[in-house]
Amino acid sequence: MIRVLLADDQALVRGGFRSILETQPDIEVVGEAEDGLDAVQLALTTGPDVVLMDIRMPHLDGISATVRILGSPAGGPVVEHDGRAADVKRPKVLILTTFDLDEYVYEALRVGASGFLLKSAPPRELADAIRTVHVGDALLAPQITRRLIEEYLARPRRTPQPAAPWFDRLTPRESEVLTMLARGMSNAEIASALFLSEPTVKTHVTRVLSKLGVRDRVQAVVVAYESGLIRPGASGAART
Repeated sequence: MIRVLLADDQALVRGGFRSILETQPDIEVVGEAEDGLDAVQLALTTGPDVVLMDIRMPHLDGISATVRILGSPAGGPVVEHDGRAADVKRPKVLILTTFDLDEYVYEALRVGASGFLLKSAPPRELADAIRTVHVGDALLAPQITRRLIEEYLARPRRTPQPAAPWFDRLTPRESEVLTMLARGMSNAEIASALFLSEPTVKTHVTRVLSKLGVRDRVQAVVVAYESGLIRPGASGAART
C-alpha cells in the first residue's frame, strides 16, 4: 500500500482527493493536514510514502513545509515545527498548484519536491501521479521540465554557482545523458539519439543521480542549470 498524506487548506479539496484515492486498491490516505505546520507534524507521526502538498497554505506554505519534511536537498534530518530534529524516513512530496508556471513551483523542485500536479488535472491522473513519484520517478513531462527550469533560471534572480566537483565524477556518456535530460528528452528519446536500449539509459540516469547526490532526474537538471554546467536555452553542456 502507498501511504498518502493530504495537505491542503480547503476541506472540500481534501475531501475530494480522499474520495478519489479511497477507490484505489493500492493507496491508503493516512492523514489530512489543513496547513503547512500540520503537514510537517503529520509527516512525522503517520509515516506517509507520499505527501500531496498544496503550494499555498496559511501559517506555513508548501515550500517551507517541504523543506522541513525533507531536510535540505543534500540531506539532513527531518525538522519538526518546533525546531527539533527527527530521524525518520522521508516521503516523496508531490506539489499541487493552480498554474503550470507558478513561480513557486521551481522553488519547490529546488528544495526536493518530486514534481507537481495541476489542480485542474483529471481525477484519473491523481492516483497515477502518486504512483509515479512513489517509485522514484519525477512527475514532470520532459517539455515542462525544460520550460519550467529555463523560464526561471533565465531571470537574473540569483548568482550562478560554480560547477560542483561532483560533475567531474560523471563519465562522458553520463554527462551526455544529463545534457539530454536538461533538454527535456525522455529516456526513450535519449535511447534513440544515442543508439542505446532504454534499460541502459535508465542505468546511466541512476548513476548520474547517485553521483550528484540528488533524489530524481528533475533535481539533477536543476543542479546542472544552477551550477552553470548547462545554460538555459543552450543545446549542449557548458562547463564553467
